[in-house]
Amino acid sequence: MKRIKILHCIETISSGGVEVLRLGFARHYNKDRFDLRIVCTNAKGPIKSALEKEGIQVYQVGSFKSPFEIGKYRKVLTVIKEYSPDIIHGAVFEGMCMASICGFLGKVPVIILEETSDPQIRSLKAIWLQRQLAKLADLVIGISPSVTQYLIKKARIPADKVYLLNNAVDNQNFISKGGNFKREDIGLSGSDYILGSVGRVHDHVKKYSDIIKAIKILNYSHIKFLLIGDGPDLVYLKGLALELGIEKQFISLGFKEDTATYYKLMDCFCIPSAQEGFGLVAVEAMFHQLPVIATAVGGLKDVVQNEVTGILVPPSDPQSIANSINFLFNNPESSLNMGKEGYLRALKLYGIGTYTSSLEKLYLTLLTKNVN
Repeated sequence: MKRIKILHCIETISSGGVEVLRLGFARHYNKDRFDLRIVCTNAKGPIKSALEKEGIQVYQVGSFKSPFEIGKYRKVLTVIKEYSPDIIHGAVFEGMCMASICGFLGKVPVIILEETSDPQIRSLKAIWLQRQLAKLADLVIGISPSVTQYLIKKARIPADKVYLLNNAVDNQNFISKGGNFKREDIGLSGSDYILGSVGRVHDHVKKYSDIIKAIKILNYSHIKFLLIGDGPDLVYLKGLALELGIEKQFISLGFKEDTATYYKLMDCFCIPSAQEGFGLVAVEAMFHQLPVIATAVGGLKDVVQNEVTGILVPPSDPQSIANSINFLFNNPESSLNMGKEGYLRALKLYGIGTYTSSLEKLYLTLLTKNVN
């Protein structure tokens, strides 16, 4: 049987959620039925290496300075001419531009776009451009109910062209990791209460500073904030903790490929983002049976069920985060139950097996419809 050729188009392959999910799909898709390649702007680091280990060819076309760089599209069209994909699937704005424009010019049978962010503050010009790109596509995927509503109501993409496909975590690969790492190995004790977070340190988006401020409000020396991730605002966060006199309660370990090891050290998880398309790390925490404190923004308010799998708080509100930490600390039974409920919810809705089979069925449905 001839394999169906899929070409994914995304922005940078480094350590973000989009490329992590592409890696999960690459590990679990039906290789007898499909063939997969990826076009991106730039690629580096362990995810690129892991994709190549899975046999996925990765093409790099260079960074976009604007959506109208003809030279970049020529490079993608060269890949299309060489590979002859049956389906082109673009995510992130650069990926959507590549998939829609080059898919149309290259006469790819099926064009799919995917909105992976929380685009509530996107400019009117960008929304207009997305609407034009969508006209060239067969389908536009939203990664959460909130994102699909944005696509229909704000971007004004026809509802019959919008499809909900929840993001997912590679729980089959992710949870199996993690050795016998102990709290004492990073200077923590068994009596400490560990509030954790994982992600790229862009504080204007991720708002880790709100966690530091919340810990200052609580004024409990045994509550520690463990942050796994790197980024341009890490120095600022360390300075803020020092300024507030809680530098000993802020443990920052930088980027770690094996985050599962560190989830296992945590008592609860917090994702205080100002905006979030989905929040994959919230699902990762749920797979580790951690109660999740999350801001009620974007896809997070779809992923986390308030007072069932965690606690939803308003964005930019350290006091509400402090209150939530205090509640979970003083109510261990409720905390445990939230963790169990979160695990069951993640297993049902956000596992890589569910995602992969759903995406494969979508590919087959659209290809059958367009070819016949």
